[in-house]
Amino acid sequence: MARLQIYLAALWWGSMTTIGFLVVPLLFVHLETPAVAGQMAAKLFTAQTWLSLACGMLMVLSAQRQSRAQGLAQSPSAWVLGGVLLALLLEFVVAPHIVARDNLKLWHNLGSVLYLAQCLCAAKVLWDSQPPKG
Repeated sequence: MARLQIYLAALWWGSMTTIGFLVVPLLFVHLETPAVAGQMAAKLFTAQTWLSLACGMLMVLSAQRQSRAQGLAQSPSAWVLGGVLLALLLEFVVAPHIVARDNLKLWHNLGSVLYLAQCLCAAKVLWDSQPPKG
């Protein structure tokens, strides 16, 4: 179970950083227009949201199963729950405004900050899921 936690955290953080900091910027450099790049970026961010939710929920279920097996009462990590909440907020509150180009600068900046915060949550979860050395 501990290994599963590490794999899920690595998938979550790795996919977020790859899409958000590599793939999407490349779309805006290489596609014909910013509008085309934006449409593709929106689809990638939606896929990322569902991946984030899946990883987060599987980590919560895995942690609960592991704590039950060990006879411990353990609540899900606040970092996991925070990251999942941020993913939902981005997808269902911020993204519709960006796609509609409604006050684009405000919503894009807010979305960028929330995406970075979600990346930091995923990084913290990955860091915490590393087994102790020694």
